[in-house]
Amino acid sequence: MSIEQLQLQRYTYADYLTWADDVRQELIDGIPYLLAAPTVTHQRVLGELFLQLRQFLKGKRCEVFISPFDVRLNPNDGDDTVVQPDLLVVCDKSKLDKKGCKGAPDMIIEILSPSSTKMDKFIKMRKYNQAGVREYWIVDPEGQYAHVHLLKDGEYKIAAYSSDDTAVPVAVLDGCEINLADVFASIDEQGS
Repeated sequence: MSIEQLQLQRYTYADYLTWADDVRQELIDGIPYLLAAPTVTHQRVLGELFLQLRQFLKGKRCEVFISPFDVRLNPNDGDDTVVQPDLLVVCDKSKLDKKGCKGAPDMIIEILSPSSTKMDKFIKMRKYNQAGVREYWIVDPEGQYAHVHLLKDGEYKIAAYSSDDTAVPVAVLDGCEINLADVFASIDEQGS
């Protein structure tokens, strides 16, 4: 069945599990969306963010995961949304099963690319807010900034950081700071 045929009806996580593993896709409100292959720049930024979070979390109860990793945002209410964030942090181990995360992770990071900007800034942000993701980062390698969205009273409050920032606090991880200067410096490693 082609992606065009799939988009003509609504699907659930049970349907999603039957689809081919060699095609990366997400399911949002029952509609499948194809995911583009990441670029070298995307992977460098992702790798540096993962490294910093992984080093901080070593020996702690929270765990960081890297895409592809299924997150079922509403497993108890229709189960029609499965996303694959670039990075996520889960502190409640009961949300993890063999397939991924059931419910809202504590933190999600999405790295912008030309093909994902609308999805990450609007559609996914709305879904993450509704699901209760406490901290959502949007990282833009091209503009070299990060927008950090913190959930307060049911709404995201935003803070902006640039490549000059060497100690961006991670609110859901007490004492954790991300060095954005290092994150964006990783783009130029070995030439772009």
